[in-house]
Amino acid sequence: MSQTRGRYDFCIGLVLAMSSSIFIGGSFILKKKGLLRLARKGSMRAGQGGHAYLKEWLWWAGLLSMGAGEVANFAAYAFAPATLVTPLGALSVLVSAILSSFFLNEKLNLHGKIGCLLSILGSTVMVIHAPQEEEVETLNEMSHKLGDPGFVVFATLVVIVSLILIFVVGPRHGQTNILVYITICSVIGALSVSCVKGLGITIKELFAGKPVLKHPLSWILLLSLIVCVSTQINYLNRALDIFNTSIVTPIYYVIFTTSVLTCSAILFKEWQHMGADDIIGTFSGFLTIIVGIFLLHAFKDVNFTLANLPLSLRKDERAANGTLPSTYDCFNHDEESSACLGEIQSTESLSARRNGSLSAF
Repeated sequence: MSQTRGRYDFCIGLVLAMSSSIFIGGSFILKKKGLLRLARKGSMRAGQGGHAYLKEWLWWAGLLSMGAGEVANFAAYAFAPATLVTPLGALSVLVSAILSSFFLNEKLNLHGKIGCLLSILGSTVMVIHAPQEEEVETLNEMSHKLGDPGFVVFATLVVIVSLILIFVVGPRHGQTNILVYITICSVIGALSVSCVKGLGITIKELFAGKPVLKHPLSWILLLSLIVCVSTQINYLNRALDIFNTSIVTPIYYVIFTTSVLTCSAILFKEWQHMGADDIIGTFSGFLTIIVGIFLLHAFKDVNFTLANLPLSLRKDERAANGTLPSTYDCFNHDEESSACLGEIQSTESLSARRNGSLSAF
């Protein structure tokens, strides 16, 4: 019976996590559209500390979409381990990238499509090899785990790093370095996931008729979650306003997932019960996601499609065989004339530099 119940909870958590990714991925697009509209109107931008986006309905639509995604995410953490729910956040990267290409005119080239595929494959591998966290069924057990010295040290470091980034690094480098605001969102997100997990247990006990509302930890978790989520929304808005959506989303995912997996491993001691194959599989899946995200956005400005792939291969083969095109061949093929002349010029320039000729410059 318990095994059947466990499968049922697993399926519910999986569906909720996927739904959450769809809502959250769409929310990035709606928010960005709202911020772009404000920028065209000349309003003070969120990246400069303005809050004019509070009057923009598109931004509110994005916020509601993110709220729906977070609610689904909240419920998913109540039914499934964090190490199952969090990796599926890569789907929000996929949704955001695809919608950006349609609604924000941000191109998705061949590298991006391969990156999306790798992100999905990596998420699948992580789900298959996800470590199983220790069973925490009561608020008292959660309270005991939150008081563990290892987690206390981790949470203290997160708070100190966040405060330094907010009050010292942010005002100086937040407008130019994309990692500042995103790191704030990500590391605080690790604490918010712990709060969500605890509140999920609280809600389950509340429905079971237990007097959990009298437990001080319930209110501490709720207050901590409000503070964490408010901080995440604020600095995520700043990052979206300053930098490209297709860059913000994957970086946020990588740092956030790393923070959550680290926090979950410390809080639930789940890695102690994993086999070597699951550990390798988990790291392999996460690295696959990172590679996919890198391909998705590192070459986003490169106009590379399947249509020009054969031409590129032919050029590479000719260069490898030493059969570089002649000027006569170039002028006999009008569609490749400019590319061929560029090859000839670059080859001649390289040869001149090797022979010590200053005329190449």
